[in-house]
Amino acid sequence: MKKQKGVKVKTVIYGRTAMILVGFLAQFALLFVGYVLLRGYSFWFYGLFLAISAAALVYIYNDPGNPDMKLAWMFPIAIFPVFGSIFYMTIVSQPGLKVMNGKLVELSKFTHQHVHPSREVWDGLRAESPHMGQLAHYLWNCDNSPVYENTQVKYYSLGDGQFPDMVEDLRKAEKYIFMEFFIVSEGRMWNTIHEVLKEKVRQGVEVRFMFDGTCALWYLPGHYHQQLEQEGIKCRVFSPVKPVFSPHFNNRDHRKIVVVDGKVAYTGGINLSDEYINEKVRFGHWKDAGVRLTGDAVERFTYMFLEMWNVSAKGEENYALYERPADARQEKDGYVIPYSVCPLGRERVGERVYLDIINTAHTYVHIMTPYLVPDHQMLTALTYAAKRGVEVIIIMPHVPDKKYAFVLAKTYYNQLLEAGVRICEYEKGFVHAKVFAADDAKAVVGTVNLDYRSLYHHFECGLVLYQNTQVEKVEQDVQETLQKCIEVRPEDYRRLPLRDRMLGRMMRFIAPMM
Repeated sequence: MKKQKGVKVKTVIYGRTAMILVGFLAQFALLFVGYVLLRGYSFWFYGLFLAISAAALVYIYNDPGNPDMKLAWMFPIAIFPVFGSIFYMTIVSQPGLKVMNGKLVELSKFTHQHVHPSREVWDGLRAESPHMGQLAHYLWNCDNSPVYENTQVKYYSLGDGQFPDMVEDLRKAEKYIFMEFFIVSEGRMWNTIHEVLKEKVRQGVEVRFMFDGTCALWYLPGHYHQQLEQEGIKCRVFSPVKPVFSPHFNNRDHRKIVVVDGKVAYTGGINLSDEYINEKVRFGHWKDAGVRLTGDAVERFTYMFLEMWNVSAKGEENYALYERPADARQEKDGYVIPYSVCPLGRERVGERVYLDIINTAHTYVHIMTPYLVPDHQMLTALTYAAKRGVEVIIIMPHVPDKKYAFVLAKTYYNQLLEAGVRICEYEKGFVHAKVFAADDAKAVVGTVNLDYRSLYHHFECGLVLYQNTQVEKVEQDVQETLQKCIEVRPEDYRRLPLRDRMLGRMMRFIAPMM
């Protein structure tokens, strides 16, 4: 019976996915056909089209955005007048994006009233490290994220270790549980957590669960959120995927957040699917990372969740119900800064954090990332750090989950290798961890990949650690992972099939839009 149920679910999911894809292709085809027919209607009409395209090019050129992104959009607009402009406005410049961003700004201002950062903590950080104090200043002013002490952090080098701790914490919940994930898939991991959530609802615990709309394309039935609601679990789907161009179709909720009673929080790369705990083998051994927090810094993850939850809601959230409990404070262990990444504003917080780590490193920067598609700023920072004598090591998967992303990443290898950056591929399988470690003092663990999707298009989150005991654990994990890696050499790229190299170069051109 279980097998038949699984087949039925997959049939529903893939049938719906096919319908949505057909819907998108039909709209794209109609847009293109309309453009062709109208272009040939008259000389004057075509002249108007060219004027629109020219205006679009001027607008993009003067937009204070990433040059790579602007170039990627300017080319199709110049080659395909009007059609390219309409496509740009459909994907990037829709009024709906401004509406959503305005809502998030208002929610952030509302949160600001309830967050009370400690000036004493910030002054202490500045005294220990002026540049870390400046990073904390930036994150508070641009992301509403204060620096915290009195927080204990536990680092997980695999989802296998995080999963049982997370289940135990969920079982201890007394007041509320907040969960937000990019991927949810039926299996041992989710089914176990699902049963705990249902039990907690029966005990009177408030449970809110949020997942990204792409889950309905690949993993869950479209009505799954309704099933959870019927079970008493408050559920929301972020940006449900529909067969029409959406104003924020390309902006997905890639965050992973768990908050229990304002006392415990989790984040990192680990989703709710069995490959993340190596119960299911997809691309060899799954190497991931996550963190568990207790203490003052849990507050920020609580408010991050509430902001995203209320994007589509009316009225104000009663934050008083979810304030940090008085008994949640832990012993000091360095400094921690939880932060969020919003793709709709001007600030690229995820990239700024990474650039700060790279540009202020003295001895080493060690990175684990599943994807490597850096923009010009990131590429310059990585190569310059290596050229000034900093040991820069990037750990990548050896077994890719997406071939196009893998061949795209390899187009950057030689430039990085020639500058002195070391690139090592995890021979046992797939690296999904998003980790930075530097100088035995700083580390970042979160959801932010080293590619355009995470740095420019997705909602993300992460945790900065400074002089925290878990920084040593992060670096220890890097060193142990390196023992299971193959180091890449410049000649390896030349051994790739010509079609892969050509595909990678073409993908590199359109990568900023993806």
